[in-house]
Amino acid sequence: MTLSMTAFARKDLSTESGDLSWEIRSVNHRYLEVGRRLPETFRALESGVRERVTQCLSRGKVECNLSFQANDGTTDDLVLDKALLKKVVDLAHQVEILAHNVTNLRTIDLLHWPGVVSSGQMDMEGLHQQALALLDQALQDLVQTRKREGERMAQLIVERLDGIGDVIAQLKPVLPEIVSAYRQRLQDRLADVQDQLDPARVEQEVVIFAQKADVAEEVDRLETHVSEVRRVLKQKGPVGRRLDFLMQELNREANTLGSKAGDMRLTNASVELKVLIEQIREQVQNIE
Repeated sequence: MTLSMTAFARKDLSTESGDLSWEIRSVNHRYLEVGRRLPETFRALESGVRERVTQCLSRGKVECNLSFQANDGTTDDLVLDKALLKKVVDLAHQVEILAHNVTNLRTIDLLHWPGVVSSGQMDMEGLHQQALALLDQALQDLVQTRKREGERMAQLIVERLDGIGDVIAQLKPVLPEIVSAYRQRLQDRLADVQDQLDPARVEQEVVIFAQKADVAEEVDRLETHVSEVRRVLKQKGPVGRRLDFLMQELNREANTLGSKAGDMRLTNASVELKVLIEQIREQVQNIE
């Protein structure tokens, strides 16, 4: 199953304490990179968020953003964690002793310290569980979107592969004619000095140069790589890196074909192949 690395998902949930909302964006990346933006009261979920994303995805730059809007009245009954506040103040005093010219903590800074002030009416543990469950739903939507995008990309790739196959099919019947014409041109050029050279050596050199101009091997490898791309597209799991490698190999054979071009038909075929391969490569860059 071909999966795209580009997708977006959003899930919202209204709870007794307030509204939770996850937004997940995914773009192409060489590896899996997970970014998290969470409210201070949900910082404890960071490791859980990464673990869930890793279980669902293998590649891509993924941004997971959680927002929480508390309901009116849930913050009326604020609770001060005096023990935590005392630890923060004691640490601040130690810093003042050890360092000079340190700005004192303001009261507002202390109140904004994570965990110092909390709502007595909020069940944060319950909210955390609801947030993680909502994240699972958002990730499921993201994966489904990546699947749909991946299927469309696979279709485009197959169309380009068919185009490569058409170029090869048109080229193969004329390969013997191209080699024969190249051989004849060499013999014509050597005709003026042939009396001065060893005929056997001349024939040997003609055969060697004709073999160098023969692109049958490159055409065969192109067909092999095209078949391998088709096979990889049907595999389960991440296939992007494998496809990227095959694009390099296809491009290598197309370049070799062009470098051997002693015939306009070979030159045109090489250019057309490279255009199709580049179009496939652009799609492959977004495949997981």
